[in-house]
Amino acid sequence: MRTQVGIVGAGPAGLVLAHLLHLEGIESVILEARDREYIRRRVRAGVCEQPTVDLFRQLGLATRMDAEGLVHEGLSLRFDGEDHRIPLTELTSKSIVVYGQQEIVKDLIDAHEARGQQIHYEVSDVSLSEIDTERPRISYRDSDGVSQVLECDVIAGCDGFHGISRPSIPSQEPFDREYPFSWLGVLAQTRPSDDELIYAHHERGFALHSMRSPEITRLYLQVPNGDRIESWSDDRIWSELDTRLAADGFSLIEGPILDKNIAPMRSFVVEPMQYGRLFLAGDSAHIVPATGAKGMNLAIADVLVLSRAVKELLLHKNPEPASAYSDTCLRRVWRAEHFSWFMTTMLHINPAADRFQRRLQVSQLRYTVSSRAAATSLAENYVGLPFG
Repeated sequence: MRTQVGIVGAGPAGLVLAHLLHLEGIESVILEARDREYIRRRVRAGVCEQPTVDLFRQLGLATRMDAEGLVHEGLSLRFDGEDHRIPLTELTSKSIVVYGQQEIVKDLIDAHEARGQQIHYEVSDVSLSEIDTERPRISYRDSDGVSQVLECDVIAGCDGFHGISRPSIPSQEPFDREYPFSWLGVLAQTRPSDDELIYAHHERGFALHSMRSPEITRLYLQVPNGDRIESWSDDRIWSELDTRLAADGFSLIEGPILDKNIAPMRSFVVEPMQYGRLFLAGDSAHIVPATGAKGMNLAIADVLVLSRAVKELLLHKNPEPASAYSDTCLRRVWRAEHFSWFMTTMLHINPAADRFQRRLQVSQLRYTVSSRAAATSLAENYVGLPFG
């Protein structure tokens, strides 16, 4: 096969990139290791920054988001058993929308298929070659096990942290930080216990109250690294959530747990995000702790930059934006990394921290909620800095 842009991965990054390229008249082919139904239903992030929402509206992809998404104009930092609301919209004139990543993927796949474009699902043995030439190639086996080769002008590596794209870059500098705790995530069939997100700092560990819809609640608990999900019965989960989220006037609403899993927390960036005609986007190039709600939004910011660079390269024979892709993206990436690190270290209990460090955490929390300048800084980063 022959196309202009070969996209490895059908997550939000790859799907949004394909849509942006289509609007410019640039052909693309998406290769995805999983099957169609798996990627439509896998549960991921749910917070959409204002720039992400604006972009989806501009692209005509926000019909269901606007109808079903939950607009939030604030969030709460809860510590010492008290709520301290950060009024996002009052401080920034912007808001966030809670709309599950799997719903975004569904919308994108539906739009992709409505245009008659195909996504090649269940591909395997993917490898990249000749990426330092103007005709890079993607070799793979299709869903029938038949060997195929896709010749491209550009390859976009949107296949996540464990994909094959990043290891295909011969020279790179990774920046990595693993945190001494993990998140236990719960999806519960119950209405949310509050209208907004609650970030709770508690001596037993961090907890987060979030939601996916008026009927589905998303909740998280800080747990030790190496904890097994089998150790967490539903009763134990609800008991721990009730303890960590406790506050005057707050009542945790319980319900059937639909899904639960444990995921480690890490920060990761690779530099550069490109080599030859291979460009990394999203989790292929960087990971942020979920505390800052930046992962999906950062991936979409990447592919917006990439789509503009590809347009200049392929349609106008101007290589400069493509050459600057990594440097352009990394400025936003490192800002998001810092904010996610800030939220994570301020709210979680580090098992290695001494009494002095824990007092500093509480001091930072008190300053953040009592200073309009500090609250504005948090709010600006949380709702999303403008796309360049």
